[in-house]
Amino acid sequence: MTIACTNCRRPYPVQGAPHRCPQCGGLLDVAPWEFDLAQVDTSQPGLWRYRHTFTAIDPHQAPVTLGEGLTPLLWAEAFGRQVAFKAEHLNPTGSFKDRGSALIATFLQGRGILQAVEDSSGNAGASFAAYAARAGMQAHIYVPEAASGPKRGQIENYGAHIHPIPGTRADVTSALERDLRPPGSNPVAYASHAALPVNLPGYATAAYEIYEQLGSAPGAVLCPVGQGGLFLGMYRGFDALRRAGLIERIPRMVGVQAVACAPLWTMTSLGYQAMGFVVERPTLAEGVRVRSPLRAQALLQMAEQGTAEFVAVEETEILPARDELLQRGLYVEPTSAIAFAALKQVIARLPDPVVVVLTGSGGKFEG
Repeated sequence: MTIACTNCRRPYPVQGAPHRCPQCGGLLDVAPWEFDLAQVDTSQPGLWRYRHTFTAIDPHQAPVTLGEGLTPLLWAEAFGRQVAFKAEHLNPTGSFKDRGSALIATFLQGRGILQAVEDSSGNAGASFAAYAARAGMQAHIYVPEAASGPKRGQIENYGAHIHPIPGTRADVTSALERDLRPPGSNPVAYASHAALPVNLPGYATAAYEIYEQLGSAPGAVLCPVGQGGLFLGMYRGFDALRRAGLIERIPRMVGVQAVACAPLWTMTSLGYQAMGFVVERPTLAEGVRVRSPLRAQALLQMAEQGTAEFVAVEETEILPARDELLQRGLYVEPTSAIAFAALKQVIARLPDPVVVVLTGSGGKFEG
């Protein structure tokens, strides 16, 4: 098994689908995988062409798919440069989360799971609700009471049970964990997009696609960061391409947060001791409102190694950035727009080609 505990190093159990190490409660991760251009199977739908990199999933398990992946790379002028926009908002449920949900649903189905719970600011919940429906699985989705109406409606329309929770995003996770029964007493899995690592190779497929679409590695990639799964997955995807000898170096990775809740930017700017000053304030970029990312250690290590940096944008910059993208025909939600807002800060020092990842559809936002 390629999944193991990052704390005690025990391998993942052969039965069940725990989201934490059953022995010590440690965070789980998936071992580095190899990319082999000769094994890319273009006869498979969407991102499943890269199935040889999905080492945590039984190769004989039928995929749970809605045609996710193979999103276009669209070029437009921005700040005097030609910039490529990876249109992840065009995935089946309107967000990049589909790349991870497809793998999580396939993994859970292969383990005989019939019911699953998930907590989300909206996009991950809507995505998992769709893939759970596709897999014939009953889903319960916990969301902030303030989550946008379109996302809540999307979750309910897929047939999932929605649980609106008052308070912060952290309160939502706490409510879900209180409601979970002790392990072994109920065949309900916690399909956590933050804790389960099987989605990371799914997110890495966006890196492979960018490489194929450009015909080379990008110079830099900008991406919104909340829990940071897409950012970390893409980084590992580019690293797999590097180890395969297909690119010389990993592109400059720029993670973008909202000043209202920017733990990674704060710690890399002011030092780890500044984490105590980070708060979770309301923000239009609700998808990155995460005070304590579970994989913060891996994300910060990227910055320490000099391959990544984190920047933050003010609240007043978000809607103007969204409107600038609309003028280019790109309809995205505010969480996506923060990457474009950050582009103005950093583009002068980024090498071409620059890729901005648009993570969620504008149809998910009221306003």
